[in-house]
Amino acid sequence: MRDVPTLPLMCGICGVAAAQLGDVELLVDAQLEGLHHRGPDARGSFRGRHALIGQNRLAIIDLVTGDPPITNEAGTVAAVLNGEVYNFRELRDELAREGHAFGSQGDTEVLAHLAERLPPVDLARRLDGMFAFAIWDERRGRLVLGRDRVGKKPLFYWHSGDRLVFGSEIKAVLCDPAVPRRLDRGAIPAYLTFGYVPTPRTFFDGIHSLPPGHVLTFEPGSEPVVESYWEPPLVNDGGLGRLDPPLPAAAREVRSLLEAAVRRRLISDVPLGAFLSGGIDSSAVVGLMAGLTEEPVQTFTIGFDDRDGFDERPYARILATRHRTDHHEFVVDPDAVDLVERLVWHHDQPFGDSSAIPTFLLSEVTARHVTVALSGDGGDELFAGYERFAAGLAARRYSALPDRVQGAVGGLLGLLPAGSVHGRMRRVQRFAGVAGRGLPDAYRCWISFVAEEDRNALLDGGRDDWGLDDYRSIWSRSDGAHPLDRLLDLNLRTYLLDDLLVKADRMSMAHALEVRSPFLDSELISYAVRLPPSHKARGLALKRVLRAAISDLVPEEILKRPKHGFGVPLDRWFREDLRSYVRSTLAAKDARVKQHLTPGAVDRLHEEHQAGLRNHGHALWTLLTLEVFLRREGW
Repeated sequence: MRDVPTLPLMCGICGVAAAQLGDVELLVDAQLEGLHHRGPDARGSFRGRHALIGQNRLAIIDLVTGDPPITNEAGTVAAVLNGEVYNFRELRDELAREGHAFGSQGDTEVLAHLAERLPPVDLARRLDGMFAFAIWDERRGRLVLGRDRVGKKPLFYWHSGDRLVFGSEIKAVLCDPAVPRRLDRGAIPAYLTFGYVPTPRTFFDGIHSLPPGHVLTFEPGSEPVVESYWEPPLVNDGGLGRLDPPLPAAAREVRSLLEAAVRRRLISDVPLGAFLSGGIDSSAVVGLMAGLTEEPVQTFTIGFDDRDGFDERPYARILATRHRTDHHEFVVDPDAVDLVERLVWHHDQPFGDSSAIPTFLLSEVTARHVTVALSGDGGDELFAGYERFAAGLAARRYSALPDRVQGAVGGLLGLLPAGSVHGRMRRVQRFAGVAGRGLPDAYRCWISFVAEEDRNALLDGGRDDWGLDDYRSIWSRSDGAHPLDRLLDLNLRTYLLDDLLVKADRMSMAHALEVRSPFLDSELISYAVRLPPSHKARGLALKRVLRAAISDLVPEEILKRPKHGFGVPLDRWFREDLRSYVRSTLAAKDARVKQHLTPGAVDRLHEEHQAGLRNHGHALWTLLTLEVFLRREGW
């Protein structure tokens, strides 16, 4: 056995706590079976007087001594962990100096020992990494659940009376017959806007997602207590102070922090590679990896046929050649009908972001070669990489123009024939159509999965719209900060949390692949949020400080390339590949969505799209995954 501490594992965790626990072994076995795809290498559980917690393991490091269950030396505190605690070596050394004895070489045992002496909030604050954990303390009769700062790893729970059930995915919570399968109808309006149900709610009434940066403490017989241990830092009048280094100095520090974040994520006892999309963020990660490893980096890119402009392979190939990576390219023509069903199963809910399709396929082919992949997720969120951030700043100035000027601009743009408007001009039309509302409502309209007028027609008014209320509440918390800082904070708490990170987790874990995100490193986040807004965006010049930081790693062709999303040709698919499937589901007379939405509005979207009058690909995908979900649940 090695004497040097090593890093952790990916997995699925689950369990139940109750005053009268009873025979729950079969329940937890069923939970673990449902989460098998998240951790196929080992399985274990720990039973206390009032709780049984379990874990599936995907072994990444500490392949010998890390199988669950993991306890302290006395066997009175047990811990299960999904993810990685990057600073566990320092914590382990500190605990060892205090006299704690360790029986494993991984990070999970550190949690068990920390729980002996620290309250839940303080325990979570000591951890740096991507994680969701559960700790049962037999002496205190206490269950503690915790989730990492930005929500990289998921954790769901249900509570009623003296019983609490939890799991890495909703399907594990639903294994308990005590948990009702009831639709939260208020989730539908929120879903049509955002393409997801905002944390902490889900489509299932009573099942919640533990918010990132929070811990939940539950003593059977008492109500669970949810507490925050971290909030995204924000520069404002009463909070965090602004840093004001010159752009070159800021770029050097960003480069140093990003390189350290990549280095921390290269530790593995199993094959490791990287997603390479052909964009700036993944290219920067791969470039840094190439300078930190002796062997060529294994890189993975997926592409479709180039009829629709969704093929990223040529740009990824430029970067792979530059850094001499061991490059793998895959061209995929997926069975989209089959994928609809599979994706809904893995998400447990409808999910409107169709880039889950290429993410699922990329993870599938990557997992054939490596067990860990680094990604560029988070670069746009930290350094203002989306055009909508520039649009949001412009909307402030536009909304201050006299109404007659706004009306004249909108009128001129409205005269353009619908079929002739494409690309940037279409974006200008969308900007002018709602910019006069100001922030955050204009920004919300730009990101909506279903256009506002179509959403209103589908809902036919009169719905509880807590999704929009929560959205505006998040915005109001950043009052006093610079508008760009506010937009980045809003994006971090919404789109990153409930879309990008959910997609990355579910689609990678569907294939037992661990994805690590250096841009979401805690130290890098803490530095980036304090930089001047002009270092991130000035006019249409986006990610200025990041571009300067990695200019020697990334070729000019990629640095100067406009932002290109990771997408699929939805508009064409709905007119070709998915046409008959949609006709038998979403467009059918007995479609489940028509029981919850205005039937005529659903049919109109479908008919307009098939006739080529308008492109409703994103809206139709949003509705189709909702239809598949409702059919599966029988609602």
